[in-house]
Amino acid sequence: MKLPKEFYTRPDVVGIAKELIGKYVYSHIDGMLTGGMIVETEAYAGENDRACHAHLNRRTQRTEIMYNEGGVAYVYLVYGIYNLFNIITNEKDRADAVLIRAIEPEVGVEEMLLRRGFESIKPNLTAGPGVTSVALGINRKHYGEDLTGNTIWLEDKSIKLPEQSIAAGPRIGIDYAGEDAQLPWRFWVKGNKWVSRKK
Repeated sequence: MKLPKEFYTRPDVVGIAKELIGKYVYSHIDGMLTGGMIVETEAYAGENDRACHAHLNRRTQRTEIMYNEGGVAYVYLVYGIYNLFNIITNEKDRADAVLIRAIEPEVGVEEMLLRRGFESIKPNLTAGPGVTSVALGINRKHYGEDLTGNTIWLEDKSIKLPEQSIAAGPRIGIDYAGEDAQLPWRFWVKGNKWVSRKK
């Protein structure tokens, strides 16, 4: 079942980030269907989170989409190379987001291999937010994409992961955020080979 708008507009971004573990994300781009199970996420809160792009109500051309009602895509470039796919949550003007860090491939694996330039499947195909976006064909053209549409969407397949199988810890690559860098707002499936690894 495709996740409805109401899933995204709830106020608890940390809770949503955890709930997204075990959900599925799909893209239908250039005529190709690709997707898989979400195995790693990070939450970012617009209010009082120094790691969030919208901290202190910062509004720029890049962050403007964060102030939309939840259920749209926020895609931005890092290191001049990778597009990171985020899901906007909460009500209009709250600027909360969940970064999709890793998926376990399910469909369209051959297309993912082509997009990544791989000859065979290996964990770093989709282990990390930048490479996940590449594998799914998501880029900045999808900034603001409606996640209840038919280009990028999420599904609930009624998979209930045991509570003890989901880990929580600090987010990655946000040392600039001071004490907020230690918030346990990253979630992942314990022992899953598709989860990204700290460098």
